Amino acid sequence: FCATAQRLEELRARHGASSFGVCLVRPGIHNYGAVLYRKVLVEALGTQSVFSAASLDQLAHHVVAWKLFGHQYLMPVPDLDRTQMFVMLGANPLVSNGSIMTVPDVRNRLKAIQTRGGKVVTVDPRFNETSKLADQHVFIKPGTDALLVLSMIHVLFAEGLTKPGRLAEIAPGLDAIEKDVANYPPEAVSAATGIAAETIRTLVREMAASESAALYGRMGASVQKFGTLTQYLITVFNLLTGNLDRPGGVMFTTPAANPLPHGPKGEFGLHHTSVRGLPDFGGYLPSAAGPGRIRAMVQFAGNPVISAPNGRHLERAYETLEFNVSIDFYITESNCNADIILPPTMGLERDHYDVALNMLAIRNVAKYAEPAVEPAEDSRHDWEILAELAQRLVAEAPIKKRISVGLMKNLGPQRVLDLILRTSAYGGKLNPFKGLTLKRLKAQVHGMDFGPLQPVLPGYLQTESGAIELSRDFFMPDLERLARETAGTDPDALLLIGRRGIRSCNSWLHNSHRLVKGKPACTAMMHPRDAASRGIAEGNPIEVASRVGTIEVPVEITEEIMPGVISVPHGWGHHREGVGWETAEAHAGASGNAVTDDHLSG
Repeated sequence: FCATAQRLEELRARHGASSFGVCLVRPGIHNYGAVLYRKVLVEALGTQSVFSAASLDQLAHHVVAWKLFGHQYLMPVPDLDRTQMFVMLGANPLVSNGSIMTVPDVRNRLKAIQTRGGKVVTVDPRFNETSKLADQHVFIKPGTDALLVLSMIHVLFAEGLTKPGRLAEIAPGLDAIEKDVANYPPEAVSAATGIAAETIRTLVREMAASESAALYGRMGASVQKFGTLTQYLITVFNLLTGNLDRPGGVMFTTPAANPLPHGPKGEFGLHHTSVRGLPDFGGYLPSAAGPGRIRAMVQFAGNPVISAPNGRHLERAYETLEFNVSIDFYITESNCNADIILPPTMGLERDHYDVALNMLAIRNVAKYAEPAVEPAEDSRHDWEILAELAQRLVAEAPIKKRISVGLMKNLGPQRVLDLILRTSAYGGKLNPFKGLTLKRLKAQVHGMDFGPLQPVLPGYLQTESGAIELSRDFFMPDLERLARETAGTDPDALLLIGRRGIRSCNSWLHNSHRLVKGKPACTAMMHPRDAASRGIAEGNPIEVASRVGTIEVPVEITEEIMPGVISVPHGWGHHREGVGWETAEAHAGASGNAVTDDHLSG
């Protein structure tokens, strides 16, 4: 700790705090101590060059929540247990186990929709694992989801199917949406999306006629050129059909540990990257673009060299660092050349409360878990590493800052969590509904169930107006770019999409022989028509090239991918020296992220 803090101090004195980069990626979100304490280290460093996996995953959801509902964490989730029709765009919950939707046993919950006479629909360029369970699958050309939803909204207005109900009173400007979608009847988008006009009309009519319905978009709808626009339109569709904040539609969780009073509402464009001028959101810069020259990087878990777009460029940038600190118990492609690796305890050695994912649960629940095994005496938890570094970095800071960091370090995450629980909707003196405390929660070893999601609008809104702010002036100008970039596409071009393997857990589990044995998982899925026209046979190695690079992957010929599309999974590419993952190296594969263009954003 002493050597790390001293080196960071030297670099800050020489180059300034803006020369530090902090990379916070996916594993940390499953660690409540890290969630509560990472801000302590960021503030101690004093840098604005902070990167988060959110910009590679769900940032579109946050921006929509911030603009419409007033807070970046006010993201509605499908009420799976009560919906009669569930339509998914670019989602595969049987592999992701839910995403921006925390849902245990998702397979049986989807089957339950069908058992009660409902319908499950997937819309995706690939007939994925969830599609095999669904009642209907619709192929869609990658990146055209916004066109589809514009057309769906058009049908609502054209056929008089809008019924926003009570929310019409708190959503001024809804009628103006009709003008925005006027040029998008199903016939106008059919060629671009690859979906027959009648299929679109039937889907909308069924959803409008259903007792309840939920339109849900995830990675395929978010991580694309028009991801933010698509997520906005999805929310508008749910609002117009009366399925927002309504049982069986999409609803807001009331979590026991509620971030709304504590977390930042969201700010857009306070800082920009120096090269391309890209804005930050919520204090995080886009992970696919750097802010300029970074001299030192503090990386918390994750493996961005193979999980971020154009990872090879990031790998070369890491080689220019004067100092690289990693908090991780793995040696990965991203930290194998780090100057210092500070290993924390592993998951089974620490207690657990899901601060982040309980915000998105499809039922209001809370559960605390004790450590499964005792950590070694000389080990440190993630939060202890973060707090210790922060305290050393503010040793010469004004006393107010030193007291703040010292207080957090002495409190520890359990006391902080207890304070949050006590001031929640189920907490002590502020609301004696349940009188929730951490002590009481610990006593319930199987957790506490506070019941199904409940309507919370308008009281839950965090907007200045107290209404749902449709913010058409923010989102709808992107229609010009949408029209420009989806017109006249090359019919012979192959479009690349990613995919996630259930045995991979992103890139985390590739060093387990049991999880990589058998049929190769890292393949380029291609439709038989595309393979035949190019003289490609099953298992042939092919080169996949883009502006940023080339990879070689064996072909998997299958009708589960639509013509004109290939799919390569992300998170592979374990061929770099110094990592020491022997099993992963023997099944190295190639990462689709290596050819994902970091200049494409939505």
